[in-house]
Formats: sequence, C-alpha cells, structure tokens
Amino acid sequence: MDAHLPKITGEGGVRGPDPKAMKPYGDMWDDGLLQISFCLPMDAGPEAREAATQYLQKHGFKKIGIHEMGHAAEGFSFFVAYVQSPVTIDVTRIKVPKVDTPRLDFDGVNALLKEKLGRKMLVVGACTGADAHTVGIDAIMNMKGYAGDYGLERYPEIEAVNLGAQVANADLVKAAVDLHADAILVSQIITQHDIHVENMRDLMHEVEKAGLKDKVMLVAGGPRITHRLAVELGFDAGFGRGAVPSEVASYLAQELVKRQAAKAAEKAAEKDKPRGGRGSPPGEGGKK
Repeated sequence: MDAHLPKITGEGGVRGPDPKAMKPYGDMWDDGLLQISFCLPMDAGPEAREAATQYLQKHGFKKIGIHEMGHAAEGFSFFVAYVQSPVTIDVTRIKVPKVDTPRLDFDGVNALLKEKLGRKMLVVGACTGADAHTVGIDAIMNMKGYAGDYGLERYPEIEAVNLGAQVANADLVKAAVDLHADAILVSQIITQHDIHVENMRDLMHEVEKAGLKDKVMLVAGGPRITHRLAVELGFDAGFGRGAVPSEVASYLAQELVKRQAAKAAEKAAEKDKPRGGRGSPPGEGGKK
C-alpha cells in the first residue's frame, strides 16, 4: 500500500499521509478539505444559502463555506461548498474484489487459445433490456475496439457475435444456446433507479432457466458495474469504466482454458476410477 502513497521531503524529513488514518488533501496534509456540489429544491437566496449550510453541518462537516450559489431551474438552487471533514479511513484494510488474471496482449490471447484450446472461442454479447446504447458493447466487441485496443472481432482465435442493443435477455440466452457460446457479455449503460441491477438479475434468471449457469462464462460491463457487483449477482466477472477489450479477452481466454483443463482432468480421473463388480466388498472395486 505504501508504494501508492506520495512522500514529500521538507523540514523535519520525509512527510506523507498516514495510511491508517487518511484524510482528504486540500492545501496541506490531513486538512480534510472537500469540495461538494449539490442542488436544493428551493429558489436561490439567503434562505437557500442558510439551508445549504445547515444541511452540511448536519453531516458533521466543519469550516463550511458556500462559495457558489446559483439558479438551477424554477424552484431549484445549485451550490458549490468547501468543507472540512473530521473522518479518517484506514486504507491498509481495504480489499477490492477484482479480476486477477494476468493481462495478456493481442498476440498473447491468440497464442493461448490456439495452443491450449485448439479452436475459436465463441463470445456472444449485447446491450439488453430497454437500453439503446451500443457504445459499451461496441467498444469491447467491434473490430476497431477502444482507446487503441483492438476489439474481440479482430482476434483471429475469437468468434465474436454482437447482437447490438435493446436485446431481450431471453433472446441473448437463446443465441448463446444456438451458437454453443463459450461466453455471454452483457453491457449496461442506463443505470437510473438501479435498472441495470434488475436487468442483470433477469438475465441470470434466464441463464439458469436455460441450464447454462455452469456451462458458459458470464461477464457484465458498464460505467457502474464493478467486479464485486457482478459476482454478487451471479456473474463470473465484471468490468467497469475504462476497461479495454484486451482485459476482457485476457480474462475470457485464460478462464476458458482453465475450465477446459479442469474438465479434462475430471474426465481422466473418472476414466481411471476402478469399476467395482456386483457383490465386491466396499473399497475393493473389481479387484480379485
């Protein structure tokens, strides 16, 4: 953790934040200064300014300064405030669930699949529900990719099928069954009122109904998707804001190869298991 913390050398030696009692940084270490912006449903004026101040006081903030107040709309005011927070956080205790497979590049993913799988990995994806935004699923799957990172369609060892947007969850699952997909990708851009969570639950219901839960890899992505959320909802992995295609491809390729190897080992163990004849004593198998 200390490797991620800044250090400043000055009078008295090296100084830096206390990782066990960290505060926000404004002008100096541990000043706890925050900038906060919010709206109140009342017209801008002295009463609104005082309401904003008292509201921030109720949160336990100190040294409250309302630096900007403006008209947001009829009956609404907008504020920018600077406050001091007494709250600290022990960052040494933070553990963030995340995809922990090594990051492979374009060539590495293709080489792994070609050598270990011996066939193309088939991935079907869509933006499901009422969400009409294709920007997320296109960034990962389209050949041009995102941020200079090639999309899955460009990988010679991946067959990527992009169904687009406003796809019913049942139709996405049906496509995965019909195509014998190795993985299902779902993108969720619209998140108002946690509609993305409900839609992901519905997709998981369709997956379980089709008997695919342990047969395909399930990956979700979007600006408010985290690995923790995806796993809690039954998915195998989640990728959030800023994720690029090679991250998803790396995870899928390595996870698929691992699963295939586990299946092969399980079959080999079953094949080598002694076959007991009728009437054989327990533990004796077919031994005579």
